[in-house]
Amino acid sequence: MFRTVELPFWALILILLFAAVTFASHFLFPSVRWFFRRRMERVVAKVNSRLDRPIEPFKLAERHDMIQRLIYDPKVSQAIVDHAREEGVPENVAFESARRYAREIVPSFSATAYFGFGTRIARWLSNRIYRVRLGHYDEAAIKGIDPDATVIFVMNHRSNMDYVLVTWLAAERSALSYAVGEWARVWPLRALIRSMGAYFIRRKSRNKLYRRVLARYVQMATEGGVTQAVFPEGGLSLDGSVQPPKLGLLSYIVNDFEPDKNRDVVFVPIAINYDRVLEDRVLIKAHKQGNRKFGFKISGVFRFVFRQLRFMFTGRFHRFGYAAVSFGNPMSLSQFMKDGNKGPEAVGNALMDRIRDVLPVLPVPLVATVLLDADGALSEKELIGRVAILIETIAQDEGHVHLPRNSIDYAAEVGLRMLKLRKMVLEESGIYGIAPGHEDELSFYANSIKHLIHQEP
Repeated sequence: MFRTVELPFWALILILLFAAVTFASHFLFPSVRWFFRRRMERVVAKVNSRLDRPIEPFKLAERHDMIQRLIYDPKVSQAIVDHAREEGVPENVAFESARRYAREIVPSFSATAYFGFGTRIARWLSNRIYRVRLGHYDEAAIKGIDPDATVIFVMNHRSNMDYVLVTWLAAERSALSYAVGEWARVWPLRALIRSMGAYFIRRKSRNKLYRRVLARYVQMATEGGVTQAVFPEGGLSLDGSVQPPKLGLLSYIVNDFEPDKNRDVVFVPIAINYDRVLEDRVLIKAHKQGNRKFGFKISGVFRFVFRQLRFMFTGRFHRFGYAAVSFGNPMSLSQFMKDGNKGPEAVGNALMDRIRDVLPVLPVPLVATVLLDADGALSEKELIGRVAILIETIAQDEGHVHLPRNSIDYAAEVGLRMLKLRKMVLEESGIYGIAPGHEDELSFYANSIKHLIHQEP
């Protein structure tokens, strides 16, 4: 028992390696996981104490467990069987495809990432780029939402800054779960977005199995009370106007919903508008081409960022005007259906109407509308007078106009300044006119409020 045993050096190293792995897997790793789990639970408890809607257990589940739960769900299992039969492949092959889709979709939420630095960065970035204002907001209606209901924020999609703005503005209420397109599935953005609770979707996929796995995940999250944010338009508006709804994610939520059996779903419409959309010229170009090919280049993003940093360091940086967010009246899905409305299309149209009704009116869209409607160039006095008439017209229909400093004159001044800085408007001897070749850009901003002006009787 105590005799000396000679071993080759490589065998000794191998034994020590196995011993280290065994120690780590049985003692070290569980202890580390326990430590971080306890730390996360303390963070979540602290965050939940100040949130209007605490983070639901579904959102805090381990990613591996959530993937297993999804792929073994009875509805997904039936989808796997159907897919195998339709495609003529073995069920184990279809199962692996479903597993791959589940891994692609399911997020890995981190309360530390979301509330520790995510919302702080969102706040800093929003206020650094824009003068952020809260438009219409019925606090009593928002606070009156059933605490047991699943809340889904439904927004128009003007810019990729929408994610940032709403994440910050909703940070006191709950942690939002977004659906993010394939463009964000790049390293290291992918891990960061997953840690913020977002899930990836293939917007153009027609694969039935993928769609069923995605639908079931959205339904499970909704049943689990996860607060979500969706863009019914399905993508950024190319011409600046509020678009008709596309019913993908909404159909997953609405289909098979039974008012008396399911947890109620309450949709909160959110309308967003900007004095400057960061991607405006890219969107306008795509609109002219008649497609959604944006020609995205990371080099262009870096050039834009470095140019703005240079302006900051040289004292020439100006914030991009105002950004405003309005909250419409909440809509209970149970009540909506009990009132005789059925199907995703009815839900989508009703929500988009509510978004249009509360869309904030800002200086640049006002001035752009006046200049486009004018027969020619205008003096500053004429322009201010027409802006005042336009504001009165919108106000008569209960539109929501943000007047900086509560002054029409100053609103016109802000709008003109923003457009002059970007060389979209020319001034000569106090007379203002549209710069040649920039009509499309002014239309892009005017389109955001045209539904509030040219309404059918």
